[in-house]
Amino acid sequence: MIPLTGAAAVALVSHGHPVPSQESFAKNGAAYAESLAADTPVVVAGVTSTFAVDVPEVSVEVIPVVTAPRSSASARPVANSADVAQAIAGSAIIAEAAKYVGTPYKAGGKSPAEGFDCSGFVSYVYAQFGISLPTSSSGYYNIGTRVDEPLPGDIILTPGHVGLYAGPNLQIDAPTSGKSIQFRGIWQRNPIYIRVS
Repeated sequence: MIPLTGAAAVALVSHGHPVPSQESFAKNGAAYAESLAADTPVVVAGVTSTFAVDVPEVSVEVIPVVTAPRSSASARPVANSADVAQAIAGSAIIAEAAKYVGTPYKAGGKSPAEGFDCSGFVSYVYAQFGISLPTSSSGYYNIGTRVDEPLPGDIILTPGHVGLYAGPNLQIDAPTSGKSIQFRGIWQRNPIYIRVS
């Protein structure tokens, strides 16, 4: 209930109802409103009437939102960074892989001419050094040696995806349909690093 003042109170008085004090209204406001509703179904105020309404003060505190890193589908290529140049200079595998940046992703693809999927890309790069690797990401779980501290050229393996480690927080891979071979940040959680020779 909101106590009526000004024109609203005058309108009530004009219908024959006395205007209660604020203290009286605070104690018996509901009963008073019910009696008004029973006796006076409509309250009419003039065109120039004004009403006063007390509204409690509201304060707002802005809390910053922390967002998680984006998924691999939206990771940005970092092909022009100094880290890429350093990775290419430090690893023959990464230097070979970098030749195919921009080659489109193609499911089941195993060559630059047709495009690559993730495992086809890794297998093709290593084949240039005489090393035969699987062309299915699931086949990588039983090859090479698992390492805790990867070096550029080591394989990054997660369920359903494989890429090449290119340096701290950097990989080169064939991401997904509609994308192409690119250097980008390591987005995988708890990847397995595999070294083959």
